[in-house]
Amino acid sequence: MNFTRWSARFPGTQRRAAARSEHAAAQAKRGEGSVPAARGAAGLSVTGPDGCPADPTVRGTGSAPGTGSAAAAATGTGTPAPSLEELSVREVLDRLPALVALVHGPEHRVAYVNDAYTSGFGARAPGAPAHVALPELGDLGLLPLLDQVQRSGKPRTAKNRTAPGGTSSYTVTCTPIEFPKTSAGTGPDSEAEGTGTGVLIHLADVTDHAEAVERLRASERRQREAAVTLQRSLLPQELEQPDDLRVAATYQPGGTEAAVGGDWYDVITLGAGRTALVIGDVMGRGVRAAAVMGQLRTAVRAYARLDLPPHEVLQLLDGLAAEIDASQIATCVYAVHDPNEGLLAYASAGHLPILVRDEDGTVRRAADPTGPPLGTGGWLHTSGTIALGPGSTAVLYTDGLVERRGEDIDEGVAALERALSGAQGTPAVICDRLMRALGVDADHDDDVAVMVLQQPARTGADAELFHNAALELLGGIEAAPRARAFAQGVLASWRFPVELCDLGVLAASELVANSLQHGTPPMRLRLRRTDRRLIIEVTDGDDHLPRRRRAEPADETGRGISIVATIASAWGSRRTPGGGKAVWCEFALPDKDK
Repeated sequence: MNFTRWSARFPGTQRRAAARSEHAAAQAKRGEGSVPAARGAAGLSVTGPDGCPADPTVRGTGSAPGTGSAAAAATGTGTPAPSLEELSVREVLDRLPALVALVHGPEHRVAYVNDAYTSGFGARAPGAPAHVALPELGDLGLLPLLDQVQRSGKPRTAKNRTAPGGTSSYTVTCTPIEFPKTSAGTGPDSEAEGTGTGVLIHLADVTDHAEAVERLRASERRQREAAVTLQRSLLPQELEQPDDLRVAATYQPGGTEAAVGGDWYDVITLGAGRTALVIGDVMGRGVRAAAVMGQLRTAVRAYARLDLPPHEVLQLLDGLAAEIDASQIATCVYAVHDPNEGLLAYASAGHLPILVRDEDGTVRRAADPTGPPLGTGGWLHTSGTIALGPGSTAVLYTDGLVERRGEDIDEGVAALERALSGAQGTPAVICDRLMRALGVDADHDDDVAVMVLQQPARTGADAELFHNAALELLGGIEAAPRARAFAQGVLASWRFPVELCDLGVLAASELVANSLQHGTPPMRLRLRRTDRRLIIEVTDGDDHLPRRRRAEPADETGRGISIVATIASAWGSRRTPGGGKAVWCEFALPDKDK
């Protein structure tokens, strides 16, 4: 194949040919006949000025400065540096370690493949179309790329194409070229005038690089799986289900990277029918954020057992967050639902507002107070309340649900309000619908946690399982027999077994007696029945919380709380928001009453 004629069409080739002619003429005039050693290395004839073979490493007399032995010494090899002008295109392409093929014409007929291409894919007969003679290009998906390059006249590159069998990967560059047409206008070897077009295909073997990339990706996948496993293991495996609420939550890790976030949620039953709900987000990403999240979640559960007001829980968390890691701050909202009051008491540390949808579809935002994030210190948090009546639905969420690049976060909250106003169904269904409505999917770039709680509107037979009764304890010690009589009548009307009625009356009597002796007015006895338990609670105006103690045989008092703790399933006490305290106990109902 005559590479001299079509190679003349490469940019700069004609200029270099002219330079070679002028150089040869100057050498002949000066009597210098040496040529670069690279030409000799290619098996070409090297002659001196007298026409006899010459040693390419020895220059004749009168050599120009910077040539001959001086140039060889400069290179440190003893051999003159090769001259690019003296190398043919074929010599260059044959010596390339990359795979090179040349195709021409609209059918991309094969004009040339170099030795590396032959070693990689086998010998190829010239003249056949590429889809027949070079089937590996089709397997690599390069045939459409050849058409694009030939039409546009611009080079194109395809990265990391895997060869058939998956053994090698290549980065392929296709470059348009021109060469003289044949007499039939289809090849590079004719003497006819005019030019044709072709494509030079250069395949660089990047197998090692592709394997390294795949190993890195596999390592990142393993790290992400470990981080997500850690994150999910720190979240509650199964949510507690209060008697008076229906609750569901979901967590969606963001994107495909290993750096998961620190979003968390929890549901904690406090006793006496009250429930704590918490959702938070540790700033930052990765295993460290997940670890801090786990510590905060554990601390929230511990502080919740103290049955403190929401703002006091956040105050404790604020100090703990600074101790865990001063560089990690977190947002959090902690709320307590009291079915007796129909309220959701809450405190927020830099978190987004709770949303509540009423039974008629109206959506309300929980107003301030909102303090700074946990870990900043120097702030006194305060609590607020929002009504959560029968038929209402509340949503707690992290910023990943509503925050989008280039948009104000208030727009995202407004979009969530619109989605919530039309969302119907169980809490689990509403979680899914809100996630879809806000565009959260597997490729979402931020972690998302959502918790939905409903206060059901009970009617019919279901309503018969839930009752409330209360008695104001007025007067002095004469309130005790009235309280016993009230409890006896209410429990009998709720059709409890005789044994349970007796235990309930005894517990009510002891709690009332304790309040009359140690408490201050106002005092109230409250009885509540759910589908799973009987709750007895006494409130008074004194802040001193009772404790269980061991009474000596000679003591006339101090046994009331011990009796209650012995006969009841659980008991506890807490301070009430307006001052005073509440002491409660509860009894699990027999299975037949569930």
